[in-house]
Amino acid sequence: MSEAARAGAQPLASSAERGVVVVVAFAAGIAAVAQTTVLPLLGELPKLLHAGVAGTSWVVTATLLGGAVTSPVVGRLGDLYGKRRLMLSVLGVVTVGSVLCAVSGSLAPMVVGRALQGVGMGLIPLGISLLRDVLSERRLGSAIALTSSLLGVGAATGLPLAAWVAQSADWHLLFWATGALTALIGVLVARLLPPAPAPARGRFDGVGTVGLTVGLTALLVAISYGGEWGWLSASTVGLAAASVVVLVLWGVWERRVTAPLIDLGTTARRPVLLVNLTSVVVGFALYAQLLMVPQLLQLPVGTGYGLGRSMLQTGLLMLPAGLAMMGASTVGARLSAARGPKVSLLTGTVLIGLGYVVCLARMDSVPLLVTGTVVTQGGVGLAYGAIPALIMSAVLPAETGVANGFNTLMRSIGTSLSGAVVGAIFAELSGPPGTTPVPSHDAFTLVAVVGIAGAVFALATGAAIPGRPRAAPRSAP
Repeated sequence: MSEAARAGAQPLASSAERGVVVVVAFAAGIAAVAQTTVLPLLGELPKLLHAGVAGTSWVVTATLLGGAVTSPVVGRLGDLYGKRRLMLSVLGVVTVGSVLCAVSGSLAPMVVGRALQGVGMGLIPLGISLLRDVLSERRLGSAIALTSSLLGVGAATGLPLAAWVAQSADWHLLFWATGALTALIGVLVARLLPPAPAPARGRFDGVGTVGLTVGLTALLVAISYGGEWGWLSASTVGLAAASVVVLVLWGVWERRVTAPLIDLGTTARRPVLLVNLTSVVVGFALYAQLLMVPQLLQLPVGTGYGLGRSMLQTGLLMLPAGLAMMGASTVGARLSAARGPKVSLLTGTVLIGLGYVVCLARMDSVPLLVTGTVVTQGGVGLAYGAIPALIMSAVLPAETGVANGFNTLMRSIGTSLSGAVVGAIFAELSGPPGTTPVPSHDAFTLVAVVGIAGAVFALATGAAIPGRPRAAPRSAP
């Protein structure tokens, strides 16, 4: 029996199914575009926003944090009140954030707008869960693969287009364009997506939402500003300790409350837990490389290690990596169907590590840097295509929204940590030339080493996932 039938949804005609898949995939793509829009501008942000390196790193970190905190919230609300309704709400929030960025000329409103754009990451678990609710089983696997591939397309097209606009016109146009695309996707969602039933019951956990937000924010602020404040300063240590205390209390609350934001019993199942741990590292590897390579390509040749490419050239050089992620998602769907999603995940983690090795070996070579990003992002595509299948094989239909939301939280924690950690490394290991400090060669080397170590950890945790995890019982909880 299909998931649509189990959830009580009406079966869709084949053409209607195709429309649903396209809209959900493009919604995921616009979330990726919103995340990568500012990457070509990273080297210019301190000058454009009149702020320091540590401060402008929050233009990236705020988006990642917004996605990390809101993904499980959005997933839970989708399970309770309907995924189509929540997709429309999220698209509205992203549109508002894009407009706020478009009219900003200083750091504070830009960070707020970018945080609102980050809420768009909730579109990914919502979309995948909606696909499970309304599609036939024969189309579900390929639909998830397409949705994952559009993440790559969003990153691939977003980088060169953003670079072209920023180099040839007012950089604020980047955000006006993102807002217009988001509004268009909202119209398509309203017209083409069916109002799938909300299978979960219960109340929304406001206390759990606040606890998760405060705990994650304190942790990421401590990481982002630790280099500037001092790693053993009272501010850094106090925030880190507060984060630990708040997250522990949050875990206790979630275990005791009747209708938790995140069912920690579900996430503690061995297959789900191991997939989520692997997802953290895959998310870190994805974004750390996107933060490292474009800056290295754009730094002036006079630094002794920069490669002197323009923003547009950098965006075009990063295009093959996004296309590799897209292609790998499609290949991964076939590999998962033939050998199981675990094989796709493990293959992806190996490729992630190899790509970082290539980048580390020849940071002075544009062709090899591009090759390294292609290999790593292809590995990310394989992993991202396999992860939802591994998650959904272990949870109930009524749990798919929150389970995928929590998994997106894990990915977002990985990308958020990458933004904070890479920003801290660049701030700590920055110096002259010029009036604006730039990351040193050692900073880029350290980021690559951290990426390799993460890939090894992801391979180890992925290998421990049961080869064919049993689905949770299909009876009602």
